[in-house]
Amino acid sequence: MKDQTILMAGLGALFLAIVVAVVSLAWGSVGRTGVARALATIDRVYAPGSASPQDESLRVRVVGPAGRAFAGVARSATPRGAAGLVQRWLDYAGNPAAWPPERIIAMQGLGLLVFTSGALLVNVPLFLLDVTSFGVLVLGTIAAGLFGLWLPVGILYDIGSRRQDEIRRQLPDSLDLLILTVEAGLGFDAALSQVASTMPGPLAREYARVLHEMQMGQRRADALRALGQRTRVTELRTMAISVVQASELGIPIADVLREQARQMRLRRRQHAEEQARKVPVKVVFPLVICLFPALFIVIIGPGIINIMRSF
Repeated sequence: MKDQTILMAGLGALFLAIVVAVVSLAWGSVGRTGVARALATIDRVYAPGSASPQDESLRVRVVGPAGRAFAGVARSATPRGAAGLVQRWLDYAGNPAAWPPERIIAMQGLGLLVFTSGALLVNVPLFLLDVTSFGVLVLGTIAAGLFGLWLPVGILYDIGSRRQDEIRRQLPDSLDLLILTVEAGLGFDAALSQVASTMPGPLAREYARVLHEMQMGQRRADALRALGQRTRVTELRTMAISVVQASELGIPIADVLREQARQMRLRRRQHAEEQARKVPVKVVFPLVICLFPALFIVIIGPGIINIMRSF
């Protein structure tokens, strides 16, 4: 028992040293060094009206550096292409204002440290009581750390998937409204503005972003191609590409939109039929796990009780 206590104390000290080293490296990598730190010191001391460290808010002095430190921990523990994956799913989720990429990465680092520490606090007493083995302790700690590391990305994935499904449901109705406004005599940009101001939901916000990009000087074709890249909905990508090709070839946009609307309704019906075919397979698992055991108990239970009484 004494040897196990010494071993666990050594493991705890080693884990604490690793955490301190990683946080120190991350904190040092995001801080100012060299000439930049010297200039910041000069500005703080000699600049008129500059705030002293005591006058700075808690958010500036503590929360900001801590977030950058957690972000450094997450960057050191995630693959190189993870930042691009996070940014892609932020585009799918509509780029929420409270969810910048830096905050997602910082939450990954915080989740890694919190879940790893929690797993150690739970598994170490069990190991000392000989309930679990050392291998289970190590595997459980690693699994908890990975879960905490990728938990924010999983939440972001769920938000993005729900938003893309909502866009897919709204697309046929928006195309019908686009057709009506274009055939009424409005141009495509004015019709898109009308749809963006009339329809609520994520698709209207995507249309509004396309209009904003065109007002900032971007070509319509580039703005529509960017719209297709910000979504996983194949139908919306097809619609954007079709409108771009119609504009370049001189084809009436109303005809293209009408054909796209017809295809959208067909695909929506096919998608509904596909989901309906999946229902029997999905129902099997609740039946086997929940309903059948209860039926067996009700039907076979009295017979088993009578057999036991006869013996």
